[in-house]
Amino acid sequence: MRPFHYERVFDVDSAVSVLAETPGAEYLAGGTNLVDLMKLEVAAPEVLVDVRRLTSDEIEDRDGILRIGASVTNSRLAADPLVRERFPVLSQAVLAGASPQLRNLATTGGNLLQRTRCGYFQDVSTPCNKREPGSGCPAREGFHREHAILGASRSCVATHPSDMAVALVALDASVNTTGPSGRRRIDLVDLHRLPGDEPERDTVLEHGELITSVEVPPLDFAVTSRYRKARDRASFAFALVSVAAAVDVVDGEVRDARLALGGVAHKPWRATTAEQRLRGGPARAEAFRRAAEAELEAANPLPGNDFKVELVRNMITGTLADLAGVPR
Repeated sequence: MRPFHYERVFDVDSAVSVLAETPGAEYLAGGTNLVDLMKLEVAAPEVLVDVRRLTSDEIEDRDGILRIGASVTNSRLAADPLVRERFPVLSQAVLAGASPQLRNLATTGGNLLQRTRCGYFQDVSTPCNKREPGSGCPAREGFHREHAILGASRSCVATHPSDMAVALVALDASVNTTGPSGRRRIDLVDLHRLPGDEPERDTVLEHGELITSVEVPPLDFAVTSRYRKARDRASFAFALVSVAAAVDVVDGEVRDARLALGGVAHKPWRATTAEQRLRGGPARAEAFRRAAEAELEAANPLPGNDFKVELVRNMITGTLADLAGVPR
């Protein structure tokens, strides 16, 4: 690990000012991802600004909107009674990610800003367009079993690792931020970027912009939502494919649906095409399968991860069938 300067300030505006004046500075909250990258020398910030105690660690119901402070730990979020009752998909997603020890330390804001777990990104002896733009993407011709099948580019085929973010995207959540340009609200579906020609940019945040809270709007039928994750082992492992789903069925017809995918793209993937196909259609497994296939028409898998196409189709179909209470 390279030497760095640690700085602790006492309010959000001061933290933003430090980063605005220091291009090589980064925020530190739980540090469960950043510190690992520093040990690997993938990240080498000159200054770490501690923001763990600057943002709220409370979960509040504000006129039906669930407001989650950026410093809320993953463990507390998963166990919160409001979350478990109204948005079980979110609690399940958080519990599916990391180990209990990491969840005790990791924060809501930090979870959303995880860097990819691509082995080439984490190995400084190999090229990687995310670390060194223009150096190449060896994953395309190398090991890419866990990599993207949707929204990838010639520059990058990495996937976003957060489970929590997938559930929040399905729930139409948003983030509140404070940065050098002031405060703003960003729909979570727009927070993360597809790689394009700039895979080094994971999000739309500007340097020094800090997530202060997450807001989840009311969604009555989310009480029966579900998060499913396929991974290589049942313990701490990142998703090969994950599905966050909620469906509203009335008299055998899908009145509304929310669907997002993880492990398939550079960002949590909101399955809007499938959602459109589901609405107004029959609540039957075959209809769910057709909706999944419509979403997957845009898939462009690599030779080593083409199995994900069938896996996504089956996971969407099975999850929706279980939620609707119909045979698979």
